[in-house]
Amino acid sequence: MYYVLYNPLSGNKQGADSIEKIKPFVKDEMKAIDVRDVTDFSTFFDKLNNEDAVVLCGGDGTLNHFVNDIADVKIKNDVYLFASGSGNDFKTDVAPDAEGLVKINEYIQNLPVVEVKGMKRRFINGIGYGIDGYCCEVGDELAQKSDKPINYAGIAVKGLLFHYKPANAVVTVDGETHEFKHVWLAPSMNGRYYGGGMKVAPAQERLASPKTLSLVVWHGTGKITTLLRFKSIFTGEHIKYQKSIHTFAGKVINVKFDRPTALQIDGETVSGVTEYTVYANA
Repeated sequence: MYYVLYNPLSGNKQGADSIEKIKPFVKDEMKAIDVRDVTDFSTFFDKLNNEDAVVLCGGDGTLNHFVNDIADVKIKNDVYLFASGSGNDFKTDVAPDAEGLVKINEYIQNLPVVEVKGMKRRFINGIGYGIDGYCCEVGDELAQKSDKPINYAGIAVKGLLFHYKPANAVVTVDGETHEFKHVWLAPSMNGRYYGGGMKVAPAQERLASPKTLSLVVWHGTGKITTLLRFKSIFTGEHIKYQKSIHTFAGKVINVKFDRPTALQIDGETVSGVTEYTVYANA
């Protein structure tokens, strides 16, 4: 039996449509369940037979909620992802050419944790802090007003030119501290991609041993230069600008801004953040 957990809110609220799309890839009987109806994943998995499989239908946000809900659950079954979100950065990272189901058991174990505003949360792709968090915050506001797809690229361009003001930052990576001025973004990454295809941390390996995370600091450039170089982040070529792009690898990373700024966790917004800390292993 395949138990298909779908999120009706994913993919610009078209998540239920994925149930039909998944059928060609399921080789056995299938049961569809709204993932929001599963209140206890320990009980859910305990009731499954060993040969049963679970398919999660949704995007990065759905996957983030899932990995946090199963944090203390021992999983004996095969777990697959059917990517049906609006960004699907996880799939882009681990299986860009795959069609249908992607087995994810090895990717949902030993995940990093972010601590922010008294909250601790596991994350699958990365933590965005700076204009990336700002874009998610504005996108959330627009989503409350309209069902139209959110143009995050347009939000980013307007933010770069008019609305987002860079901050000064102090970052500490495994006990070593650095200071940066005029910081546009300072994400910590478990994978290579975020923001719907931005290859922000091209050297990051999510299954590397020993486990480390990548911190990428973009700083010191003016509005026009930042805008002209911004498209290079989609191919990972932005890191060639070594005077303004600094990358670090570490197990414990702390980032402090000198003013409150929005932060995003796998696309989920946290507003008014002055600092965050990530741990490569929970």
